Amino acid sequence: MKGATNPHTILAVETSCDETSAAVLRDGLVLSNVISSQEIHGTFGGVVPELASRAHMRLIVPVVEEALARAGVGRGDLTAVSATYGPGLAGSLLVGLSFAKALAYGLSIPFVGVNHLEGHLYSNWLGDRPPDRPFLALVVSGGHTMLVLVRSPFDYEVIGQTRDDAAGEAFDKVAKMFGLGYPGGPLIDRLAASGNPSAISFPRSHLEDGSHDFSFSGLKTSVLYYLRDHGNAKNDMADIAASFQQAVVDVLVDKTILAAEEYGVSEITIAGGVSANTLLRRQMTAEGERKGFNVKYPRMEFCMDNAAMIGYVSWLQLLNGKVSALTLNAEPNLVL
Repeated sequence: MKGATNPHTILAVETSCDETSAAVLRDGLVLSNVISSQEIHGTFGGVVPELASRAHMRLIVPVVEEALARAGVGRGDLTAVSATYGPGLAGSLLVGLSFAKALAYGLSIPFVGVNHLEGHLYSNWLGDRPPDRPFLALVVSGGHTMLVLVRSPFDYEVIGQTRDDAAGEAFDKVAKMFGLGYPGGPLIDRLAASGNPSAISFPRSHLEDGSHDFSFSGLKTSVLYYLRDHGNAKNDMADIAASFQQAVVDVLVDKTILAAEEYGVSEITIAGGVSANTLLRRQMTAEGERKGFNVKYPRMEFCMDNAAMIGYVSWLQLLNGKVSALTLNAEPNLVL
C-alpha cells in the first residue's frame, strides 16, 4: 500500500461541530489548513445539528479541494486520509468520516480515525515551540473543560473535568442572555474589554477540597438572576460580561496551577476554542510565570476546531503503525 512509503502526506478532515475543515500535512508539517465556519447558527444562538450536517455536505468537497490546492498536492500524492470520528454531533461527524473513508478506499491508501480531543491536546505541536513532556493540558472549549496529564504520545490521564456546563458553553449561554449572538466566547471577550471585572461579585465554584473538577452552571445561573433582578441591566452589559469572564478565568487558572503543582510538571498548555480568550491567556501566563511554569497555547487558527490538529495526531498514529478499519463509525460521545 502507498501508506507504507515515506514521507507521509496526509489529508485530514474535521467536521465534528460547525466548522468544515481540511488540512494537508507532510511528516507533521502543515502545508495547508482551510476552515469554513458556518454562520447560519447565529440566528438561533447556538448550533442547530441538522443545519450543521447539511452545511458540511455542501462545503466538504470545495474545502478539501482548496486545502489540496494551497498545499500544491494532488490526490495521487496522498499516502493517508484521516478524519475525526468523535466526539461531536452525529450527523456532522458522519459527513467528514464518510468522505474520508470513501477517499481512502478509492485511492487504496490507509485511513486513520482521530479522537477530536486528542487533536486539541496536540494542537500545541503545530507551533514552533512544542511543550516538553510530561505536561499538564487544560482543554477548554464549547463542549469540554478538562485537565489532562500528558506523559508521552497517547499516554495521558484525565485528572479533572466539568461536572455540568463546559466553560465555552457557559460563554455561549451568557452571550445568548445578552442577545449577542453565536459563538458567544469572542463576543463576550470583546464586550468585557470595556468593562470592570470587579463590578459584580459572581461566584467561583471550586467544589470540594482537592477536586480538579469544574462546575460553571451555578455561575451561569447567577448571571441570569442578576439580569432578572436588575431589569436586564442593559447599561451595564460590559461590566457584567467582564465580571462573568473574570469568574470563569479565575477558576480555570486556579485549578490548573494547583494541579500542575500537585503533579510536578514544568509546562502547562491551553487548547480548545476558549484558549483564544485574551484574559485567560494573559492571566494563565502571568500566574504561571509567578509560580515557575512555562505556559503555552496554540496559534489562533489552531485554537478553534481545525483539521491540522487531526492530521498531526493521525501522523503520530501512522508512525506507530496504527490505522483504522473502513468500518469505523462515528462516536458522538467518545471520551479521551
